[in-house]
Amino acid sequence: MAQEQRLIDIVHYLNQHEKITVEEICSLFHVSRDTARRDLVKLEEEQAIIRTRGGALLPKVHRKVDNYHNRLKSVSEEKKAIGKIAASFVRDNDHIILDASTTVQAMGNYINQECTVITNSINLADILSDKQLPKIHLLGGVMQKEHRYLYGNSVIQRLDKYYVDKVFIGIVGISEKGLTIVDEEDGAVKKKMMKQAKQVIVVGDNSKIGITDFYQFAKLSDIDLFITDKEPEDWFIELLNENGVELLVANRRDGEA
Repeated sequence: MAQEQRLIDIVHYLNQHEKITVEEICSLFHVSRDTARRDLVKLEEEQAIIRTRGGALLPKVHRKVDNYHNRLKSVSEEKKAIGKIAASFVRDNDHIILDASTTVQAMGNYINQECTVITNSINLADILSDKQLPKIHLLGGVMQKEHRYLYGNSVIQRLDKYYVDKVFIGIVGISEKGLTIVDEEDGAVKKKMMKQAKQVIVVGDNSKIGITDFYQFAKLSDIDLFITDKEPEDWFIELLNENGVELLVANRRDGEA
């Protein structure tokens, strides 16, 4: 088998299994260890993989985000606890912005205050429409059909007219590189949402900590409060302290801090 075809097949294998070892390459393609290593070097040069000791992984940028409906069906107890705590920060007569992340959407079931909600999430607007009290402003724009949110210049221009008390933002990653997301269009909307709020509250379960994804939409110093489900490691707590970010840990069982 020519190297070009073998490299394609290695990436295909990684798309299915997320990682591969030198031994697996040797076994699958009947090549020597030296040939397997040369293949990995070539793929690394093309930025198609991340080499590890004895094998390779796909870069995080290539990681697929699950279909939005599947993500909603599998909303974890961690996200529910985070959502309950986050909703407790909403006060009567507040004006708030909620983004389209599933963790922020978990707030929807717990928002019962007389407040005004501005969102680009179709699903979240649907949840809140069943409640009597919150007043809902759904931002119009281009629809991202798979993940069911609205984005584009019209969303950003509309946001420019609103000044709110709090914004609640979900993430794919939070690290020393700041807040990151998979899609640049989504990130541009989140960035504008944050600029329009007096208080920026970011929510994310512990799996997001230490992760850096494709597009950075904010620095750590841009946020006021980070709500997560488990006590982070010391290095991350120190990182938040250095950037003036308050930390709140939700209890998975009952949603109490």
